[in-house]
Amino acid sequence: EKLHRERQLFKSVTEQSSDIIIIADTRGRITYENPAVEKILGYRVEERLGASGYDLVHPDDAQIVADAAGKLFHNIQAPVQKGEIRLHHKNGSWRTFEVTASNLVKDHVVEAAIVNMHDITARKRSEELIRQSEAKYRLLADNMKDYVWLMDLNLKINYISPSVERLMGYSLEDFKKFSLDKFLTVQSFQAAMDFFAIEMPKALGAPPDYVLERSLELEFCCKNGQTVWGECNFSLIRDDKGKPLSLLGVSRNINERKQMEDALRKSEENFRHSLDDSPLGVRISTVEGKTLYANRAILDMYGYDSKEELQNTPLQERYTPETFEAFKERKKKRLKGQFGPSEYEISIIRKDGEIRHLHVFRKEIFWNGQKQSQVIYEDITLRRRAENRLNETLESLRQSIKITIQVLGTASEAKDPYMAGHQRRVADLARAIATEMKLPQDKIEAIRMASAIHDIGKISVPAEILCKPAILSDIEFSFVKNHPRYSYDIMKEVESPWPLADIVYQHHERMDGSGYPLGLKNDEILIESRILAVADVVEAMISYRPYRPALALEMALAEIEDNAGTLYDAEVVKACLRLFRDKNYQMS
Repeated sequence: EKLHRERQLFKSVTEQSSDIIIIADTRGRITYENPAVEKILGYRVEERLGASGYDLVHPDDAQIVADAAGKLFHNIQAPVQKGEIRLHHKNGSWRTFEVTASNLVKDHVVEAAIVNMHDITARKRSEELIRQSEAKYRLLADNMKDYVWLMDLNLKINYISPSVERLMGYSLEDFKKFSLDKFLTVQSFQAAMDFFAIEMPKALGAPPDYVLERSLELEFCCKNGQTVWGECNFSLIRDDKGKPLSLLGVSRNINERKQMEDALRKSEENFRHSLDDSPLGVRISTVEGKTLYANRAILDMYGYDSKEELQNTPLQERYTPETFEAFKERKKKRLKGQFGPSEYEISIIRKDGEIRHLHVFRKEIFWNGQKQSQVIYEDITLRRRAENRLNETLESLRQSIKITIQVLGTASEAKDPYMAGHQRRVADLARAIATEMKLPQDKIEAIRMASAIHDIGKISVPAEILCKPAILSDIEFSFVKNHPRYSYDIMKEVESPWPLADIVYQHHERMDGSGYPLGLKNDEILIESRILAVADVVEAMISYRPYRPALALEMALAEIEDNAGTLYDAEVVKACLRLFRDKNYQMS
């Protein structure tokens, strides 16, 4: 009856237990298992009775179980065995248990083992999460670029992050040992004390949610003698009642930024000096035209003493009427978002009334963080005067050359009456072709001048040869073929801004090298001479000659068209054909 009561008590206790309790015989077979097995591992009690006590054990833990069983089953005095093992859940997962096992002995013989298994899976997972979290935060603290420290309210440091030690070379013990002035330059220590003197009373007397929003830039002294700049932010650490306990400092290394700022400051100083000392006038202005900066050179150009005098003098008084009208047009474009021309010329009225001419360069720059206009002025008054004198001289020279050419043309036509008007008509056609090809005006003028006297060399050819009403002999033709050379000899001493002698020398050259007198090809022949050659051929073919009547215009055009690219320049021929066929050009 006593035994029965003990068994009932045991059953009552085990079946109410939240731990798994099993009894296994010496063969490892389960003879009893409480209902907790179903709650924890998902197996019904009936499934487990008679099963091996080893079949749910994780392979890596099997040896632990075997060793413990060996001790319990073979030694009646074996101590209680303790350990951790993993068991297989019915859903395929693994759960971790804290195991306590002891043997059951009867008549000095081990009959079974009783095992208590407490599920610690949740605890293990929490421990692992904590371990991972600690490792993560340790890694973060060890590798963070920011520098963190804690100070008590008396500004004594009691914690530094590893990054602080790496940066400054001082240990936490060093920081605890010395006061703040050891770790800051004189100026930064004073700045820090001033900061704390203002901010700490406000922070200590403020509500718990008060935030120190001001940052502070401090220069720290490292153990190796170097200094490093940091941007520091501070906040109060409070207890659960909001009482301030300590001061948290977080700093970021801004050494590189400080170096860049210093370099930028020096660069700006150099830039300002270069503007102040520039021989060119320099002005910085807004899009509306307000002067923000003016150097000495631009003030001297106007004759003003200060930037204010320049700014306060109305533009109508500083600019000539033509320049002021042009300025208003440029300003109108700028106000519409169009930057306008980057180069132009203006005429200004100095304080003493003198008019001077300036070449202006304008571009957008950033000035004090705002987009403004940088305007550079070059005084070109002396150059303009020299250019005007040069132009007057050139015009006088042109008139002299024109007169000379007219005289030479008249002389050549007097020698050959059949050539009367030929050079003038060739000059008109050559000029029209050059204009159609959109050549520069200077080349057009050169072509007209050279064409007007291109046959001047014929005054060296006997008149009887020039006026012979029959085919010339080879000897006679050789005289005629030399007229470009005679023209060159006559013209080479004439002073001119154009290569007139070379143009007339080459006007009988052909693109394939079959011309005379030099046998030049393609680009070896001046473009002026190539144009003159086409005009000369067309005019000659449609004009009367002693040895033949005048030919039809279409025959002349067919000649140059059929030989374009071979004898004559293809682009010149195209321009000539456009004149006659599309624009109805008439030979006068």
